[in-house]
Amino acid sequence: MRLIATLLAVVAVTPVFAADKLVVYTARNEQLIKPLFDAYTQETGTTVEFLTDKEAPLLARLEAEGKSTPADVLVTVDAGNLWLAAEKGLLAPLDSKSLTGNIPAHLRDPQNRWFGLSVRARTVIYNPAQMKPEQLTTYAALAEPEFKGKLCLRSSKKVYNQSLTAVMLAELGAEKTEAIVRGWVANLAADPFASDDEVIQAVAAGRCAVGIVNTYYFGRLKRAQPELSVELYWPNQAAGESGVHINVSGAGVTTHAKNPKTAQHFLEWLSAGKAQAMFASLNLEFPANAAVAADPEVAAWGAFRQDVINVNEAGRLQVEAVKLMDRAGWK
Repeated sequence: MRLIATLLAVVAVTPVFAADKLVVYTARNEQLIKPLFDAYTQETGTTVEFLTDKEAPLLARLEAEGKSTPADVLVTVDAGNLWLAAEKGLLAPLDSKSLTGNIPAHLRDPQNRWFGLSVRARTVIYNPAQMKPEQLTTYAALAEPEFKGKLCLRSSKKVYNQSLTAVMLAELGAEKTEAIVRGWVANLAADPFASDDEVIQAVAAGRCAVGIVNTYYFGRLKRAQPELSVELYWPNQAAGESGVHINVSGAGVTTHAKNPKTAQHFLEWLSAGKAQAMFASLNLEFPANAAVAADPEVAAWGAFRQDVINVNEAGRLQVEAVKLMDRAGWK
């Protein structure tokens, strides 16, 4: 764990909170978040200091520090982690017409303690040499016998899969969800992989015909290896279906923030305009603000209808989802 301070000179602009300093704890990699901090400093004159680490250690640190924490803002990935931070009392509710206007209700905490700032779709990928798009329909269909020995998945230990299962629980109930997960396990072509990248490479190599991954992993690998034999498919698009499963990376103001006004302004800034475009495009995600266009590289993947269930459900039902995955044998 290391503390990285960005101490940038104040430029000749009219600062919003020029005398303020902001401390951010972030689970996003430095290369994906520092350009935002630099842009905010340039625009407002506010100094940004940030600490980077994995999600769980950051939450543990915030909890241990309590009122003495220097952190004003928590930035992390997956609604499950944001939900947990809020449930632990680490995030403060905000009264901001700007945030509630920019970020749709299903992408933020019902009590406005955290806000999604970019959207990631966890969707289906396939090898076009082994599978045709017309053979694909829904997440649930991947549990059917025709996909026996053709499916690859990431480990159930990853929060992304836990959130997918939790949302299925909310929408389908425990019985149907467990039947689907058991079907996925029965159809695996290989033991679950440690990363989405490994799933994509396995599909490209023909080890399996189909998999489930976050789109930005697909985008990064295709950028590096354009010849990769993998394509995206948007499931659950028919009438009556839920839409593509989505999740968020997002942020909240810490309960014991020393600079709460500056922290709220920072989140408002992140939820609008060029900051939204930057926040999403740096990791090949989709802007949470519907008024902001996706990066052309991301937009080229095609339009899809997303699931509009509140992503808060990914956290609320996470414990139940993990138990179900264990019962179903998803390692």
